Amino acid sequence: MKAIGGYFELELSNNKEYHSNAICLNSGRNAFEYILRAKEYKKVYLPYYTCEVMLEPIEKLNIEIEFYSINEKFTPIFDFTQLGKTDVFVYTNYFGICDKQVLKLSKEVDNLIVDNSQAFYSIPLPNIDTFYSPRKFFGLADGAYLFTDKKLNLNIKQDISMHRVQHLLGRIEKGAEEYYKFFQENDNKLKNQPIKRMSELTKRMLKSIDYDDVAYKRRTNFKTIHNILKEFNNLTFNLENTSVPMVYPFWISNGSELKKVLINNKVFTSTYWENVKDWTSSGTLEYEFTENVLFIPIDQRYNEKDLLLIVDLLGLEKGRITSA
Repeated sequence: MKAIGGYFELELSNNKEYHSNAICLNSGRNAFEYILRAKEYKKVYLPYYTCEVMLEPIEKLNIEIEFYSINEKFTPIFDFTQLGKTDVFVYTNYFGICDKQVLKLSKEVDNLIVDNSQAFYSIPLPNIDTFYSPRKFFGLADGAYLFTDKKLNLNIKQDISMHRVQHLLGRIEKGAEEYYKFFQENDNKLKNQPIKRMSELTKRMLKSIDYDDVAYKRRTNFKTIHNILKEFNNLTFNLENTSVPMVYPFWISNGSELKKVLINNKVFTSTYWENVKDWTSSGTLEYEFTENVLFIPIDQRYNEKDLLLIVDLLGLEKGRITSA
């Protein structure tokens, strides 16, 4: 019997999850592992331009791996006729703006896994293994959604998240800088975890989000800053009507310098991904993306005033921005 009365818990809404029909797991990398185990793949084709945590389940299962390159449109440079029956091709829906590429690949590739870690709002395609990492879009410590047509016959325990939320609470009370080390510690806690079901705390937090409002703000912010920066951006893209971006990718020849300017002014922009420099060499597109693409925050916490401040820091009117 559940406890009745006594002290109150943290009050969270209990609405519907956005991906309510998904398998709910504890992390994106474990959702990836779930697919690899269920489908018993023997070889994985992975993009050079991806996070190193994707190697964790591949190495754990001792699966052969081969990397492939992408072009400036984030399209794979790959001969799909070389895929065998036990091979699988992994594609990242980069920054939530590559839905068109995902749809094209779904018609060309038999064994496809779509990594929607950066594309929370993108709808999974029928019969395509797809996973999501919602903490890339919302204030969460962990969690993942998975869509697959083959279930693992495992007794999967439920995760516990309450010891991982210190950075989320601390940022509210004392700011981002002071609790950044706790954010890093939380990332480390997710390493080499077994596959578990999503924690009850993470599920309740996901049920408390106004998904329509978040999507509207992200799309609006993306369009606002793109209208200002598109003439300087070496990346060209059109935001699909259903796409909800994670960040605004701004590729500029002096991007590494401008990133330092932003960070020195407390605008924290992530790097995707430092490990790519170890996997590739200077002169490759992936190396260049890691070095000189700025990923400008456009999420639900910010508005036009914040974005104009970022543009001012970039020096648009001072001539610091230069196209390659």
